[in-house]
Amino acid sequence: MIVLLPPSEGKTAPRRGKSLDLGGLTLPGLTPAREQVLDALVGLCERDPVEAARVLDVPKTQLGLVDLNARLRSAPTARADQVYSGVLYDALSPATLSAAARRRATTRLLVASSLFGMVGPADRIPAYRLSGDAVLPGLGGVAAHWRAALGPALEEHLGDRLLVDLRSTTYAAFWRPPAALARHVATVRVLHETNGKRQVVSHFNKATKGRLVRTLLESGANPRSPGRLAEALRDLDWVVEVVDGPRGVVQLDVVVRDL
Repeated sequence: MIVLLPPSEGKTAPRRGKSLDLGGLTLPGLTPAREQVLDALVGLCERDPVEAARVLDVPKTQLGLVDLNARLRSAPTARADQVYSGVLYDALSPATLSAAARRRATTRLLVASSLFGMVGPADRIPAYRLSGDAVLPGLGGVAAHWRAALGPALEEHLGDRLLVDLRSTTYAAFWRPPAALARHVATVRVLHETNGKRQVVSHFNKATKGRLVRTLLESGANPRSPGRLAEALRDLDWVVEVVDGPRGVVQLDVVVRDL
């Protein structure tokens, strides 16, 4: 099983640590594509900080983020699961996983990244500011760049394992599973049920997905099909319904009553 997570807008900047080594990241075949994004982002932020703030939608009160990007090649790095923060990662709480669950996380989790395409939890990265819908001078749209680069590396890494795709819409646009992989892919939608009525949630969607992944990692469950994933989650006391999703992908509706 491989689980794809979205990144977080907020990041915890490492205070110390060795500098970035692109070749040491998960999916090393993406190194040339990563170099292109890094060159475009660092070049923009070094050359024209004012324009960089506009392109990156950086508020005037956070212009330090532009300088952060300008220093990405020499900035200290830390594990990706320590750099990414926010609701989903708070709920997943990687630092408090058991030793066995942490080992599983290292081999089963990937995080979508505007800068790196995909990273593993143990990959050492710096904090950065780059949204998935950004358009960089000399590179173009970040999403389009990764659409052209991610497929071969990610599909080789996946093999015949189940892919649990928890990415948000922005990052789902970086790579869409081809039809041949559809039966190996499951997406998850979180529904909140109150008084017999269900609605899609947003903020709590992230928290629920974080808790769901944590539960799977701690349990050791390693399903190989969407149906088996639904069974594993039900065994772990989640309410799950299986429905047909778009493009032949199976969608799991996770129904929660308490947020």
